[in-house]
Amino acid sequence: MKKSMKKRVLLVAAACTLTIGAATVGGAALRANVNNTPQAVAIEKTVETAVLKQGSKGSEVKEMQRRLKLWGYYNGAVDGVFGAATKKAVIAFQKKNGLTADGVVGKATYKALGMNDSYNLLVGGGGNETGGVNGFSSSDVYLLAKTIHAEGRGEPYTGQVAIGAVILNRVRSSQFPNTVAGVVYQKGAFTAVDDGQINLEPNETAMRAARDAINGWDPTGGAIYYYNPAIATSAWIFDRQTVTVIGKHVFAI
Repeated sequence: MKKSMKKRVLLVAAACTLTIGAATVGGAALRANVNNTPQAVAIEKTVETAVLKQGSKGSEVKEMQRRLKLWGYYNGAVDGVFGAATKKAVIAFQKKNGLTADGVVGKATYKALGMNDSYNLLVGGGGNETGGVNGFSSSDVYLLAKTIHAEGRGEPYTGQVAIGAVILNRVRSSQFPNTVAGVVYQKGAFTAVDDGQINLEPNETAMRAARDAINGWDPTGGAIYYYNPAIATSAWIFDRQTVTVIGKHVFAI
């Protein structure tokens, strides 16, 4: 009787162990499945890309280098490659601004650098981002869309793409900064930056126009300027050679 009861207890305990084990394995499998959904992986990769450290490359590194060089922290080439000299400059900047001096550019350092779109990407987990396009980062796409929306909402769709194309033509031109952020925030370049409209949230039309411009659609035929002749106040702009007119804007070189 005692032996039989002991055997029954052992069998029940074994069954409980198996049940608990199955639940544990199932829970681990469930967590693994949740953590590896395409959306979760995409967000993780976007945030990882947004953090800059030694070995990083791209337009955000270029913009960071440009700012550090402008402020005297960096003396190297603005080449978009995060090397040892760039890390040294970042650490010097972080020390000067009371930040953790680890040479890694995350939220706090982005904010101190004034790279607001990169900061917002990290804070929001990529909520407004659509991913990089043709070598341009997700922050580039978003900033381009913000500029298109601020400068051209109400214009025909082709005219909105044209505004994006002008910005990208400037990025490629030796006459202007070589990043989207550098072009957009160049002093006096865009009214929307001066009056704060650049901070408006872009709509889906502007996002689509930004992607179309980055993908190569240039309705302006290579223009690097545009203006509304009804409200333009700088006389010199009227002397630029007109390439085309779309909506209310004249596009020129």
